Amino acid sequence: MLRVEGVSAAYGRVRALEGVSLWVEQGAIACLLGSNGAGKTTTLNCISGVVRLSSGSITLLGETISGLAADEIVARGIVQVPEGRQIFSDMSVEDNVRLGAWLRRRDAAIASDLARIYEIFPRLRERRRQLAGTLSGGEQQMLMFGRALMARPKIILLDEPSLGLSPIMVDAVFEVVQRLRTEGVTFLIVEQNARIALDVSDYGYVLENGEIRLHGPATALKNNPEIQAAYLGG
Repeated sequence: MLRVEGVSAAYGRVRALEGVSLWVEQGAIACLLGSNGAGKTTTLNCISGVVRLSSGSITLLGETISGLAADEIVARGIVQVPEGRQIFSDMSVEDNVRLGAWLRRRDAAIASDLARIYEIFPRLRERRRQLAGTLSGGEQQMLMFGRALMARPKIILLDEPSLGLSPIMVDAVFEVVQRLRTEGVTFLIVEQNARIALDVSDYGYVLENGEIRLHGPATALKNNPEIQAAYLGG
């Protein structure tokens, strides 16, 4: 579904990615592992059009999307849920969710989509009139998910969804990931918690210093002694 081929990117003279190639099958969950500064978020930002490529190409369902503006990439079905729960704190929860449908704002199906979001995340329905900034960290992560789903994405780029959350909320977030996967949503996940990322993923990639160091089925990576020593405490 998604193919990243030989992608390199830089911030000024600082090289962030060098020849990164990866793919994500339709309906699958893939994860991208690596230490801080390895280039994981930069990879997502390249896919979503936030960071320009120095070289390489990115295709979605066979169509080249590298070089398109970020809003055009969203319109084609790629939505990024960034690290740090970037919400509009002074707007209501419902207005935040509705912003996810900005590109489809004349679509008559928005009301039914909003009802679906509230069915998936009943806490958001309860809090819909509150200012988004009053939500807990876990609730804000739900809000980010809901906002992304309003765009009707084909693939969600999920950046550090467990960051700062309690173990109970982490489990809740990944339960939603698995539910959405059964409904046909594809995921590429960047996650520091390598164990849970590999548990829910079909395939994984390991980035080191801006390059893909290892990749393979998630079960194989979990059993790889190098991965166990570096990321799983083995």
